[in-house]
Amino acid sequence: MSIVLVVFAVMLLIVLVMSVGVMFAGKPISGSCGGLSAIGMKSACDVCSGKDKECERKKRKIALKQLEQSEQ
Repeated sequence: MSIVLVVFAVMLLIVLVMSVGVMFAGKPISGSCGGLSAIGMKSACDVCSGKDKECERKKRKIALKQLEQSEQ
């Protein structure tokens, strides 16, 4: 039983560290394979509600922020 509790605690710690990393990264979570857009399907984005111009604006903003951070 103690092994189960140790494994649970370790997994909980891993999830906690990953969530903190996502919060400090400042960008939306994206799939590793591109999701539905990889097969050519147009879908609504949770971040920009399916508005392509809004997504592009947010992507540019994130890229500029990363560029500024790398210059510092």
